[in-house]
Amino acid sequence: MGNAGVQMACVALGVLGLIGVIVSCTVPRWKVSSFIGSNIVTAQSTQDGLWMSCVVQSTGQQQCKSYDSVLILASDLQAARAMVIISIMLCCLSLLVLFCGAEFTTCIQNEDAKPKISLVAGVGLMLAGLLVIIPVSWSANIVVQNFNNPTVVDKKELGECIYVGWGAGVLLLLAGGLLCCFSRPKQGSSGGTARFTNSTGVTNKAFV
Repeated sequence: MGNAGVQMACVALGVLGLIGVIVSCTVPRWKVSSFIGSNIVTAQSTQDGLWMSCVVQSTGQQQCKSYDSVLILASDLQAARAMVIISIMLCCLSLLVLFCGAEFTTCIQNEDAKPKISLVAGVGLMLAGLLVIIPVSWSANIVVQNFNNPTVVDKKELGECIYVGWGAGVLLLLAGGLLCCFSRPKQGSSGGTARFTNSTGVTNKAFV
């Protein structure tokens, strides 16, 4: 029962991580226009996400358009779509499993099975965190390489969603790691028996 507080903290971290992954998936701020040079006054800027690209005018008006085809996307964005969606689904499933096997819930009455269920949820949260950190880091690496490449004219910078994805991945890894450390299956049993022989030669059993 002492793990209930740790599990509640893991649930909070998992929910925050899930929100961060959803924000990173939906908001088109993975890549933003880079303003370098002496003239920083521009008429418009572009913002690219997983699902659409937006153009922001200097007047504040914003126009977004979904990508016409998946095939025109870069390889990092194509992989990021699949991995982020899988991460969201895995995170939701792991949180549901954690609620079922947590010490502070009564969904499952078997106390011996609860640590194992929580351990499975912890592994799922860690996998969900990795599935976010990998595509975010991949996209960030490509943005940095293109920014330092003098032959690339349309330079981009890291958007806010990259940092949100990193933060969400760290939260999910932390939640999963805590669950794996504090929700181990119980070792040993308190219901064992000991055999002894009395003076009459009869073997008796005693619970220890």
